[in-house]
Amino acid sequence: MRIPLVAVLVCASLIARAAAGESEHSQHPPPEKLGTVRFENSCTAAVQSQFGRAVALLHSFAYDPAAREFTAVAAADPGCAIAHWGVAMSVFHQLWSPPGATELQRGREELLAAQRVPAKTVRERELIDAGAVYFSDMDPAHHASRANEYARAMQSVAEHFPKDDETQIFYALALVATAPPTDRSHANQKHAAAILEPIYRRLPDHPGVAHYLIHSYDSSELAERGLAAARAYAKIAPAAPHALHMPSHIFTRLGLWEDSIQSNEAARRAARDQGDVGEELHAMDYLTYAYLQRGRDSDAERIVDELRAKGPLLANDFKIGYAATAMPVRLAIEREHWSDALTLQPLPGSAPHVAALVYWARAVAHARSGHPDQATADVTQIQSCESQSRANGDAYWSAQIAVLLKEARAWNANAAGHPDEAIALLREAADAEDALEKLPVTPGPIVPAREQLGQLLFDLHRPDEALRELTQALKDSPGRAAALRTAARASQ
Repeated sequence: MRIPLVAVLVCASLIARAAAGESEHSQHPPPEKLGTVRFENSCTAAVQSQFGRAVALLHSFAYDPAAREFTAVAAADPGCAIAHWGVAMSVFHQLWSPPGATELQRGREELLAAQRVPAKTVRERELIDAGAVYFSDMDPAHHASRANEYARAMQSVAEHFPKDDETQIFYALALVATAPPTDRSHANQKHAAAILEPIYRRLPDHPGVAHYLIHSYDSSELAERGLAAARAYAKIAPAAPHALHMPSHIFTRLGLWEDSIQSNEAARRAARDQGDVGEELHAMDYLTYAYLQRGRDSDAERIVDELRAKGPLLANDFKIGYAATAMPVRLAIEREHWSDALTLQPLPGSAPHVAALVYWARAVAHARSGHPDQATADVTQIQSCESQSRANGDAYWSAQIAVLLKEARAWNANAAGHPDEAIALLREAADAEDALEKLPVTPGPIVPAREQLGQLLFDLHRPDEALRELTQALKDSPGRAAALRTAARASQ
């Protein structure tokens, strides 16, 4: 039976399900709230509520729960081909790290299963075929080209169904996910926002619209435009830890540290309660960053101590690996505790661009504590990380590692008595970093390269030049405490 339109207010209680063995008279917490989703589909009436919940979870990047719900829908209704598409989209992770071989295989199998089911609607078949474009081969190194092909396929679907909100929303996500990090005009993001804003006015309780608007506006140029969606999203889907965290992307861009702290404290609690380690650490990284900007060093220390109390962590999951690596690096480098930085070690299984953060921190710490000769080994390790990343075909991260390498060499040159060389290297690093946008998994560089350049110029008693660089750094990263302090001293 085809359901023309399903309006699903997703309010099923996960906690109530977990407590099913309790007395019916027990007092239960408020029901789960994930927002209102409308996704026209041809599945049976019996699975509509569960399908709507799965889509709502997918829009808030609750990928594992979404995959379980879509899988259950496919089992309950073998004719529901679009449920298999939902499972594949749940392993795609468009704005996070690319899926590995296991996830690629699963996505491909699900879409093949979807294509074997006789088509019921043209729209569903086109969505399924667009998804199959991404899972067309099993080589993780081909992620970028497949993602761009998927975005083009979604453009075609969106053109065929211009009045279908869900199709437009998923196309907007594909645009944001494939935005070139070197495009500082933010053409893709602006295109996505132009699609989403009219839908947001009509569907203010839709989780995906608010979520993807935040990502569309996650840049220093556009952040002000994202403030309304940022303040709304956590209220739309408070049961999703990622929805509680996402507003801090805009808050961080605008230097609204107390807002970011409140957002990530709530996200961390929700993620911990749901056993989502990756989302909890992601929120903890943003918390560490915000606490340091507010001068709440003891709170930042507490977060890092709680990280260490979790025991050994593997870096295979990029979200876990990056956050667990970045937090102690931030704590040591932001406070200039060089001896702490020298004790850091990469986590087992770290990707080259994650391990490079540790080697960079140690190289900078050696140089800035007056021992440039001891930084050589760590500089060599950064070079190795850059080579590995380039060999993996990862142009973005190899470019970011190259920035770290220039920074490490700059501080080393300065410590060795070559300040002009140090200034030149840091200026190159700042220009290269300014040409790249950050990825959604990070709140930004540990210390922006241009801020480091300003600090170096101030240390060299060149306050006018330092102030120019720091003023520019603060335009791109407002409210950073160290930049504000040094700029204030330089202006005097």
